[in-house]
Amino acid sequence: MDTVFSDMNDTKQVKTKKRVTDHGEVFTSEREVNAMLDLVKQETERIDSRFLEPACGNGNFLAEVLKRKLSVVENRYRSSQLEWERNSLIAISSIYGVDILEDNTLECQERLFAIFSKIYVDSFGINAKIELLKSIKFILKRNILWGDALDFTNPVTKKPIVFSEWSMINENMLKRRDYVFKFLVEQTHQFSMFNDEGNAAAIDEPVKDFPLIHFLKLG
Repeated sequence: MDTVFSDMNDTKQVKTKKRVTDHGEVFTSEREVNAMLDLVKQETERIDSRFLEPACGNGNFLAEVLKRKLSVVENRYRSSQLEWERNSLIAISSIYGVDILEDNTLECQERLFAIFSKIYVDSFGINAKIELLKSIKFILKRNILWGDALDFTNPVTKKPIVFSEWSMINENMLKRRDYVFKFLVEQTHQFSMFNDEGNAAAIDEPVKDFPLIHFLKLG
């Protein structure tokens, strides 16, 4: 789980003592999140840089990563809605999280979606596309998963955690490949889906390979 930090008032952020006892659940404060992400500032500002949080909670780290990525998208592509939409989808599809508590994963999905939708609508108003918002929701449901990152399975079903890799092809077409989380970790010998260069780690085959689809038609 997240390392225990103190919040802005030097008090630990917890939901209930039972959750702390049972799962070691605490939430890292915004100040500490930003201090840690500043250590890898260049990566947080790369639109396609992939991040995986194996104990994401309700998304304190991932929310800040998303905000930083979307800030770059806004600065670079605000003059073209299509380019903004394409690159914002790349940004959010590169963010992954796992948490052992189901309510945390759902809250994290909703939190990231709320951040995205507010920035998108603020940027384009009535021209914002419901199709893009549906695609974003779909990706978040595939990227933020309920699971135990220590044994690589869902805590209840014991089915393996399976993540989707997303790649933009020919500008507007999206390619999805699904990989078993445990296999990815074993192949890379580290707690990351991806190598140090931010590229997909060398693995044999995906468990499922999907046909190309327009990025606005995922939902």
